[in-house]
Amino acid sequence: MARGILSYECESNPLAAVFAYRSLTAYAGVLGILAAGKGYVPLNPRFPVERSRRMLQLSGCRVVVAGKEVLARLPELLNGAENKLTVLLPDGDEGTLPEEYPQHRFVSGAEMPAGDGLSEPIVAADAIAYLLFTSGSTGLPKGVPIQQSNVCSYVDYTCQRYAVTEADRFSQEFDQTFDLSVHDMFVCWERGASLFCIPERSVMAPAKFIRDNALTMWFSVPSVIGALARLRLLSANCFPSLRYSLFCGEPLPAKYAEAWQEAAPGSVVENLYGPTEATIAITNYRWDKARSPGECVNGIVPIGWIFEGQSARAITPELKAATAGEAGELCLSGSQVTRGYWNDGERSKTQFVRLTDDPEDARHWYRTGDLVRQDERGCLFYVGRTDHQVKIRGHRVELQEIEEVIRKACGSAQVVSVPWPVRNGSGDGVVAFVSGLESLDQGQVMEYCSDFLPDYMVPKRIYLLGEMPLNVNGKIDRQKLVQLLEG
Repeated sequence: MARGILSYECESNPLAAVFAYRSLTAYAGVLGILAAGKGYVPLNPRFPVERSRRMLQLSGCRVVVAGKEVLARLPELLNGAENKLTVLLPDGDEGTLPEEYPQHRFVSGAEMPAGDGLSEPIVAADAIAYLLFTSGSTGLPKGVPIQQSNVCSYVDYTCQRYAVTEADRFSQEFDQTFDLSVHDMFVCWERGASLFCIPERSVMAPAKFIRDNALTMWFSVPSVIGALARLRLLSANCFPSLRYSLFCGEPLPAKYAEAWQEAAPGSVVENLYGPTEATIAITNYRWDKARSPGECVNGIVPIGWIFEGQSARAITPELKAATAGEAGELCLSGSQVTRGYWNDGERSKTQFVRLTDDPEDARHWYRTGDLVRQDERGCLFYVGRTDHQVKIRGHRVELQEIEEVIRKACGSAQVVSVPWPVRNGSGDGVVAFVSGLESLDQGQVMEYCSDFLPDYMVPKRIYLLGEMPLNVNGKIDRQKLVQLLEG
């Protein structure tokens, strides 16, 4: 991947971008950039081009590795690009691009040397391994730089926990702009295992792909389980090759965990939790079919215990430690936690804080914005978000509690509720969405809810959908559900 070109062109900037989509070039681009001693910035061809151009500008990248699968979209990215760029096309031809965009440099695969003789780079532990952009409250993407030491800490712990070997066969479901893709790539490559990139047509229905390729390590968002269940593709022991099944990115319903465990009885099923700022995942809960159903709250699997060597603390709004069973904002610290946001000192000061005046405790903690409860054993239970506190007619409401009652009433695990309509920060009521059913008796479900919920928590209406809308990362897209109501 022309490490010499990357090293030279990136001399004034520690980062280079990858504009490709789950292709050989995408993976080679990541490895080539890292081999040149730089960090990579993934750009998703499926994102609005203005967002990708903004990410390119904010990162300051001067080099873009582009795959042939995005050549048609490359001009859109280049139009209005503020920096002079060097565009590497390892598996493509520049065609007329040099004439159309003379301000940029284009290097085709034929022009790249097969071997440049560079020695392995010496990279500092605090050097950036990758920079991801997540949604910001201001409407602009915020950059999260993850250091080499952050990634190494996660990969070392994970390889040891799951006893990964070169014989393992990993799934790769996630776009590279989603930090869970880092797990797939680097935990796999660290032990010389095989990585199986799931074709786009099979991302939400990968049952046949899992069997055909005898995968041993599975990692996805829980919504994949719901999609497979809806298609009736989860049957007893249909995934005999799996030895570990990991789920992350959104709450894991107990019914989903039970269904997957039945489909993969020889697999250890774990629920992982972690924000991008804490490098992929930082807590885990191992499902036990006998014990775990009784430990779930509102039908949701706990997020479990903090990784060995990392720290977690639930705090009150006054930054005091929450007592056992009391809801508090989850704060994280340790070798996996990044130190701040990319070129955003003000936001970093708000989210990365000290929780004590003790001079001997110099740790900085990342305020996740996630509400949790912690029991006497140290097990963490996800409650909701601090920045999306839901109030219904002035009452604070946990939507998961409503969703669990609806699940019991209608027999589907695929339930989402939202406050609606919302006026002055408080909802007048709740609306729910259900999928995975042929039909729904709305009156009967609402009557059931009335037996278990106060009136302000009983849904005003329940919509039956053919399927839940998902975002590009496979998570349920709540904003699209709200847009359905607005329409």
